[in-house]
Amino acid sequence: MFNKHPKGLVAAALANMGERFGFYIMMAILTLFISAKFGLSETTTGYIYSAFYASIYILALVGGIIADKTKNFKGTILAGLVLMALGYLIIAIPTPTPVSNLPLFLGFTCVGLAVIAFGNGLFKGNLQALVGQMYDNPKYSSLRDAGFQIFYMFINVGAVFAPFIAIGVRNWWLKANGFDYDATLPELCHKYLEGAGTMLPQETEKLATLANKVMLDGSQVTDMTAFVNSYLDVFNRGFHYAFMAAIVAMLISLVIYLKNKSSFPDPGKKIAEGGQERAAVSKEEIQISATEIRQRIYALFAVFGVVIFFWLSFHQNGYSLTYFARDYVDLSVINIDLGFTQIKGAEIFQAVNPFFVVFLTPIIMWMFGSLKKKGKEPSTPMKIAIGMGIAALAYLFLMFFSLTLPAKDALATMTTEQIDAVRVTPWIMVGLYFILTVAELFISPLGLSFVSKVAPPHLQGLMQGCWLAATAVGNSLLFIGGLLYTTVPIWTCWLVFVGATGASMIVMLSMVRWLERVAK
Repeated sequence: MFNKHPKGLVAAALANMGERFGFYIMMAILTLFISAKFGLSETTTGYIYSAFYASIYILALVGGIIADKTKNFKGTILAGLVLMALGYLIIAIPTPTPVSNLPLFLGFTCVGLAVIAFGNGLFKGNLQALVGQMYDNPKYSSLRDAGFQIFYMFINVGAVFAPFIAIGVRNWWLKANGFDYDATLPELCHKYLEGAGTMLPQETEKLATLANKVMLDGSQVTDMTAFVNSYLDVFNRGFHYAFMAAIVAMLISLVIYLKNKSSFPDPGKKIAEGGQERAAVSKEEIQISATEIRQRIYALFAVFGVVIFFWLSFHQNGYSLTYFARDYVDLSVINIDLGFTQIKGAEIFQAVNPFFVVFLTPIIMWMFGSLKKKGKEPSTPMKIAIGMGIAALAYLFLMFFSLTLPAKDALATMTTEQIDAVRVTPWIMVGLYFILTVAELFISPLGLSFVSKVAPPHLQGLMQGCWLAATAVGNSLLFIGGLLYTTVPIWTCWLVFVGATGASMIVMLSMVRWLERVAK
């Protein structure tokens, strides 16, 4: 799979894999951590999640500009790795829960997230530009799509194991302190601390039942206030320790990058035929091809506009889809007992998507390769359009299985037994992520390939940053998923994403021929 590709591809992919491993440890638990740590609602948590996820990608545009202006892509990438490690350290520092000063401690967490976002902005787009530069050499240019698919697969190798580490560390700390894990307890604990008037009788009964259930020594809770404070503190301290595992992953990525830094090409320069580097594109070359450059930029921004709606829908995986798994999926059948800890919780589904990326990437590469030999391989723009249609099918699938589920606000009036009776099988989440992953493999790695191929040579970092900025726009709208999840019937929530991705497919199909001409 690798022998026909540039030697630097695997090293760059490994460096990115370590960084993504740390990132996905955090993303697997971030929304649940914010809700459990600060007692915030799903909607309020969504605003923070949306802002953070959007800033990650919009700052990639800033990172691209910095790298393009300084012509120091490698140094910019290195600075990004260091900053991300610092950001993880900030949010990993254990602080007491319940928090004594909400604005102070929430602000402290947001500062850590901002540092991570800026570091990611310096790192992510510029490493992608570096990989794209490897395929500007005519010797490798025909393998560009396959190269980015391999690069993307490595990203997800780290992401497969990250949720298990996050869950394992959190549940280990719970067990070490005599508690079992229960996803619904933190919300009930915070309601209890707010005052009895905020809880329905059914919720008070559920809290008492679950409090006794999670005591590993079999004892009965006699002081509910003491239990609530203790459980919240232990639960969230486990999250803090999980963030520390992300720091270790970042340090591994840093070592890999430093060891291979000298062998990487520099997108600040253009690789000439034969693999030798020469100066960046001259002003004369840019002026001569000004019309073509304009057409390329128009084409890129047309694609950027379409994929906004894919990311709005896809990145619900860490937000409304995680809450859906917590509230409506039967998690009792998922319990891997390792002795010192248990792997169970809604976060476990965050490993399903990257697993399918790793599993399906070789299959899809083989499929495209077979079609290429027959002269029937779809163009990159057509692949993206097909991916949007597949994403619509994924949410149509989930909508079908959500038709009979009660709305989120109705759960508070239901007993534990009634809620358990309506929970759905975990295989529905597995099926959803399978379909969404196929869509992702038709869009994300091939979108990166399209950008690296079509972007003008002197704007490689900037255009990769714009691709990520388009992702940022989609991510800035993620809170819509939380608003829908908490205010309308569950099936209606998923219907909105069916419409968004389906309409985007139609728009993309209408532009395919034009985009194909520009890409040539």
